[in-house]
This record gives sequence, C-alpha cells and structure tokens, in this order.
Amino acid sequence: MEGLGFKLQAEANLATLTEEVIKSSEIEGEILQKDQVRSSLARRLGMDIGALTPADRNVEGVVEMMLDATQNYDRPLTAARLKAWHAALFPTGYSGMQKITVGNWRTGKSGPMQVVSGPIGRERVHYEAPRAARVPDAMKTFLQWFGKSEPADPVMKAGVAHLWFVTIHPFEDGNGRMARAIADLLLARSEGTAQRFYSMSAQIREERNAYYDILETTQKGNLDITEWLEWFLGCLDRAFDGAERIFASVIEKARFWEAHAGQSFNERQRLVLNRLLDGFEGKLTSSKYARLAKTSPDTALRDIDDLMARGVLIKDAAGGRSTSYSLRAAGA
Repeated sequence: MEGLGFKLQAEANLATLTEEVIKSSEIEGEILQKDQVRSSLARRLGMDIGALTPADRNVEGVVEMMLDATQNYDRPLTAARLKAWHAALFPTGYSGMQKITVGNWRTGKSGPMQVVSGPIGRERVHYEAPRAARVPDAMKTFLQWFGKSEPADPVMKAGVAHLWFVTIHPFEDGNGRMARAIADLLLARSEGTAQRFYSMSAQIREERNAYYDILETTQKGNLDITEWLEWFLGCLDRAFDGAERIFASVIEKARFWEAHAGQSFNERQRLVLNRLLDGFEGKLTSSKYARLAKTSPDTALRDIDDLMARGVLIKDAAGGRSTSYSLRAAGA
C-alpha cells in the first residue's frame, strides 16, 4: 500500500471502510445504500469524490461510530463513549417499530435479553444474556480490563473483547455492530494506524452461519474460549486475503483514469463512470444514467452515445427496452 501513493491509499481506505460499515449492518439483516455510506464517509474524511449522496440518519450514525472507533483508536473506551455510539446507531429511539432504551444500558423492562430464531411459538433460544441488573457491574469490569496497559497481544485482545461485549449484551439492540466496532478499534490499535485496508465484518458476513454457531457454542460452554479465538484469528487471516479484491478494484479505477487522462469528460460522465468503477449494482441503462446524473433522458442518451463513440462504454448483448451498457474491458 505504501507503494501506491497517498491518493490510492486514501481511495483504498474509503473502499474498505465502506465495506466494513455495509457488511457489519448486513450481518444483522440491515441493508444500507452503498452510495450513501460512501458519501458520508468521504465527507467526514475530507475526500473529494464528486457529487455527494445525502445519507439517511441511520447511515450517518453507523458511519460516526465506525469512524470514531477506527480513527480515534488510541482514545480510552469509556461507558460514555459506548453510550454515544449507541445513541448514534438509533437516532429515532426506535429499533424497527419498537421503542428501545437509547444511549444507556438495557433496563430489563422488556423481559430477558435473548437471541432467538424461528417462527412465533416455535422460537429457538440461542443465548440468554445476564440479567439487566448485572449489566452496570459487568460493563465496569469489562472497561477496567479493556483500559489496562499490561503487556497483551492487541489482536488476541480484540477477539476476547468482541466475545466478552456481545456476551454481556449491555444494550437493547446494536450489540453485534458495537462488538465488531470494538474489535476494529483494537485491530487499528495493534497496527498503529487509522487506515484500514481489510474488512473483518465483510469476512464475518461471508461466514455468518459459522460466526453465530461458534458464538452460541462458546456462550453455552465453559470459560475456555480457545475455539472462539481460533475461529476469530482464522477469520481475520481470511479477511487479509479478501483485501486483495479491494486493492484490485482501486488499482483498476486508477488505471482507467490514467488511460483516459487525455480525454475530456463532462461532470455527468465523470460521476457515472466513477459509480461504475466503484461497483455499480445492476445494469446501467439510460434511465438510470439520467437519475444518477440528475439530467433529462435525452441528455443522458447523448452522454452515453459520446462515451460509446470514444470506446469507453459498450452496449450489452440484450437490446430493445432492456438496452444496457458496460465499461469496455481494458485492452478490449
């Protein structure tokens, strides 16, 4: 990464953080819009990525938490900081349609804190957290351990902290995302840098079933957490391998603009081309182009025809009403 230079490092860092935010929420079944997450991150990191997409409040909250964890990794982790993260995650005071206690430990008013699956009447309880009355003392012990400066491998500490926090389950919702943010904080601390070039949450998302299985097995077992740590470290190792995909994407984007350095594109064309290079979901059609560039269908078609004439875009095989376009492959 040092060999890529500052601009590409920043691009890779943005791509990694975008993936981390999206996948950490996806593990919990919440789907965030990629363009909103990327725009929110870029704005806070002071990066110029062209036109910014307005982000929903819940997106802004997840981004705020993740950036605080990874950019301020050397700051102490306190109860106030964790409660601020939680308040950022749930700005409306609701989780879905259910009102929850926000920015404070769970109270127990809604009954036992359980992780369940299955239809109503046939639920399977995977885990039941400690009673709410025990949470303040449990979190005090956790935070005292977290803040100790005695020699300890910070990567191993990340694995222990992840498990310990999600086992206490101190909040009514959001515990999984916060546990992963805590692990990210310690991983950043272990590397001594706020730049991220791999996504642990993206790898956990790939292995979500195994993740929940090992959590359940460990939480229902004894105090020996060796198997959990082996899985956590293995997942981290596989996340390093997954980083190559992000690097390849960033380098491909840089090479594209380098190859077309002598050509002049209007702002609409640059916006859409960057969206394609960043991993556009679905097919690019003239109507999608018009929506992305906030222009008329006729102007969108003129822009597309110009890009095709210059060999930047090609028409996909399917025609008629489903006409779509793709970037011409390098060397094609």
